[in-house]
Amino acid sequence: MTGKSTGWLVRLRDGLNKSSSPLVDGIKSILNNKRLESSTLQELEDLLISSDLGIKAAEQLTKSISNKKFESDISSKDVQESLANDISKILEPVAQNLEAMKQPESGPQVILVVGTNGSGKTTTIGKLAHKLNAEGKSIVLAAGDTFRAAAIDQLTMWGNRSGSKVISQGAGSDPASVAFEALEFAKNSGADTLLIDTAGRLHNKSDLMAELEKIIRVINKSNPSAPHEVLLVLDATTGQNAIIQVKKFQEIINITGLIITKLDGSAKGGIIVSLADLYGLPIFAIGVGEGPDDLNPFTAQNFSNSLLNLPSK
Repeated sequence: MTGKSTGWLVRLRDGLNKSSSPLVDGIKSILNNKRLESSTLQELEDLLISSDLGIKAAEQLTKSISNKKFESDISSKDVQESLANDISKILEPVAQNLEAMKQPESGPQVILVVGTNGSGKTTTIGKLAHKLNAEGKSIVLAAGDTFRAAAIDQLTMWGNRSGSKVISQGAGSDPASVAFEALEFAKNSGADTLLIDTAGRLHNKSDLMAELEKIIRVINKSNPSAPHEVLLVLDATTGQNAIIQVKKFQEIINITGLIITKLDGSAKGGIIVSLADLYGLPIFAIGVGEGPDDLNPFTAQNFSNSLLNLPSK
């Protein structure tokens, strides 16, 4: 394991501390001088639900522990390890790396990024640009969140930091026009990837739907296969509200993958398990921290171990 990957795993475990501490402390409290019986298992299931893992996953995980042949003197560590392995099995089908995103046969890869205001969407685009640029790819950013001048300024800052070209037309301009101009520039300049920022006014769903439909319709004229990915950025601190956001955005647009941000500020890291169990959408990356290197691929076992405060494998 390289020093870089080791550093990320340490940040991940530290970042998930607000989520793992109450979960692990709860397990220890439940098993304090108690046998693993029906009342104990019910307490464990309640703990998992309160940790945002979701009712279905909590039932499944508790049933798995009940079916295992533990000794009578089962320890909290035994339960932690069992849960981590079972959670990893739930997460494994959705854990994807960035290289798994769909690539076009020709022209730039077009990634449309959506999410509510405050989810970390624009910052995530900047981090993605930084990561892809570090891999030697040329990146173009489209400042399609024209509703907020601050979003354009923020994306421009990230463009400067990552060495990416930013296409913008100023606050109040037509987002579809920005996306089209950015795609034409990306094609003509031979760029590898175009990342398109969008507005996040989910409370005004009909307007947002019309806006996103127009963006897709316009870029389809330039490249019928675009966008190749539609990524929804979710703020982990919102907990169960993230479930609602996925549902609402899926009513508006075909979401092809998720990125989960702000895990370091959340006591609700278990929401990733619930999202995986309910929707089965690929999770391409997770974020802990605000730095350009604080967005990394989502790996099931490492996340599960960190959530249960166990050493990464």
